[in-house]
Amino acid sequence: MRIAIYGREFSDDFIPYFQLLIDELDRNEIDYFVYSKFHKNVKNKGITFGQEVKEYTRATYPKLKLDFLFSIGGDGTILDTITSIKKGIPVVGVNSGRLGFLSNTAKTDIKKVIRQLMNNEYRIEERAMLNLETKSKLFGKYNFALNELTVHKKDSSSMITIHIFVNGIFLNSYWADGVIIATPTGSTAYSLSCGGPILMPNSNNFVITPIAPHNLNIRPMVVPDDSVIELKVEGRDQKFLATLDSRSEEISIENLLVVTKSELKINLVQFPNQDFFKTIRNKLLWGADKRN
Repeated sequence: MRIAIYGREFSDDFIPYFQLLIDELDRNEIDYFVYSKFHKNVKNKGITFGQEVKEYTRATYPKLKLDFLFSIGGDGTILDTITSIKKGIPVVGVNSGRLGFLSNTAKTDIKKVIRQLMNNEYRIEERAMLNLETKSKLFGKYNFALNELTVHKKDSSSMITIHIFVNGIFLNSYWADGVIIATPTGSTAYSLSCGGPILMPNSNNFVITPIAPHNLNIRPMVVPDDSVIELKVEGRDQKFLATLDSRSEEISIENLLVVTKSELKINLVQFPNQDFFKTIRNKLLWGADKRN
C-alpha cells in the first residue's frame, strides 16, 4: 500500500497522534510520501520517521502511484487537496481538531483506520463538484469547487444585485451581500450558516443560498445539479469577489458566471462506523439533551 500525506500546521495536542500514524505506517511497512512543506513543519515538532521520508510537491503529486491520500487537518485541508488531487485517489480525512464534516476520522481511531484499510474494510463515497465558466477564464485550470461558489460584495461596499437564471429561465434578482451556489457537500458549510438546507451527499442537487438578503421573504432554493446556473452582478462598485471553496478572485461586473456540474469528483473513504447521519448528529449535536 502506498499513501501520500498532506496537511497544514496543527496544534501540539495532535503531535502524539501524528506520531502514532507514522509509527503504524512504519510498523506495517506501508510506503508513504509526505507533502514537502508539511514535512518541514512536522520535523520541527519533533516527529520521528522509521523510514527515509519521500517528499512530494503539487507538481510531482500526479506522477505518484498511490492507493490513498491522507489529509491531516479539517475540512479546509481537504479543500486544499482538490487543486492537486489525482483523479480517483481516495481521500482519508483525519481530523486534527474538532469540527469536520469531510474530515471525519477521529484522531483516536488512527490505529484502527490503518488496520481497516489493510483489510479492505471501507467503502468509497463519491462527492460531486461544480464547475465555473467565465469569459475571462477566472481561476484558470482550477475552476472547480467541492463546496461552493460564493459571489460576494467587495470589502464594506453596499450590497450588490445578483440576477440568476436557471437553464435560461429567470429565477430571481437577489439584493444581498452575496449569494452561494453549493453542492451537497457544501450544504453543510457556508450555505448552512446562511440558513440553507442540508442535502444528502448523493442527492444530485445544488443549493442557491442568499447572503444577508435585503428582502426577508427570500429563501434558499434547491435545483437539480444538471442545471445551468447563470449569474449576472450589478452594483455601485465595479468589482466584486468570486470564491471557489477557499480560493478568491476579484472580478468585474461585466462578467457572466456560469455554473454547471463538474466532470471531476472526489472520492472520500468511509469506514464501517461512519455514515452521513451519524456525522450530522455528532457535529450539530442533534439529540443532545441540553436541559440540565
